[in-house]
Amino acid sequence: MSQRLLVVDDDAAVTSLLRRGFSYEGYRVTVAASGEEALRLARDQPTDLVVLDIMMPGIDGIEVCRQLRAADPTIPILLLTARDAPSDQVAGLDSGADDYVTKPFSFEVLNARVRALLRRRLAAAPEVLRYADLEVDTGARIADRRGRAIELTTTEFNLLSLFLLHPRQVLSKDQIMERVWGYDFGGEANIVEVYVHSLRRKLEAGAEPRLIQTIRGAGYTLREEPGS
Repeated sequence: MSQRLLVVDDDAAVTSLLRRGFSYEGYRVTVAASGEEALRLARDQPTDLVVLDIMMPGIDGIEVCRQLRAADPTIPILLLTARDAPSDQVAGLDSGADDYVTKPFSFEVLNARVRALLRRRLAAAPEVLRYADLEVDTGARIADRRGRAIELTTTEFNLLSLFLLHPRQVLSKDQIMERVWGYDFGGEANIVEVYVHSLRRKLEAGAEPRLIQTIRGAGYTLREEPGS
């Protein structure tokens, strides 16, 4: 059975374009013109992924994302946004989004993001990953540090799992983009920094020492700080 996408945007030209494009790619596509309609449709029918515009009248995309995430912690949510400032991107991630694409966008890039999110949902066999005081159950999709549960979006979870699979190894931005997002690095060049920042904030919310280190000019690594 083909996968179902829910496309949410108050611009009829955008929803018409995406309905045609995704239908051609073999998806079943449902569209909504408002946040209220999106929440109703998501509640009434199974949905495999949501493409969600942020700027909408009434209930905006950020609030829709929060409510969708509260109802289903596993559903992939991709935000469409005309705002590209880091603070706006962080706000989207904090609401529970897994990825974002800035407007104007190419359908080819958006389609690649959708494919990657859906592919990542079909995760590998469950496995418990550990490093220092951090533990991640990839089957139950639970992260824990010193007994403190850490709520993560799908993308944050996959990024953390990547670090745990390669402790003390320096991963370049290109490697992270390819392995987490599933497409070549490009477009929003700061997407890796945004997700690392968000992940660090959650991992260190209990005043724990930093585990994800920046290696200037090379990338990032999961490594305990000296003396910790």
